Amino acid sequence: MSKLSEKNKLKIQTRIKKEIQNTISSIKEYKELSKPIAPENAIGRVSRMDAINNKSVTELALKKAEEKLKKLKIAEREMKKANFGICIKCQNMIPVGRLLIIPESRKCVNCA
Repeated sequence: MSKLSEKNKLKIQTRIKKEIQNTISSIKEYKELSKPIAPENAIGRVSRMDAINNKSVTELALKKAEEKLKKLKIAEREMKKANFGICIKCQNMIPVGRLLIIPESRKCVNCA
């Protein structure tokens, strides 16, 4: 079990910060899209049902984005610890490529 190099830690830290910014932006967008649909809007019944369905999908996406943001912030804090990048289940190193794709990941591919 080896440690992440400082170069890789910096890459992952940069990726985490970028993902946090993107996720915050998505959350704002989802919140705007999931606002209640006013009954006085002049849309047909079918269009109204579509709008309600879309709102449900958007609310689920919002919930997932909020969960991701929480995990990203945890990963950002964990970066400072010596065991960052080590799978919480098997204690093996999580490949750098996985951490760059899913920086909030706390498990290796085999344990995930």
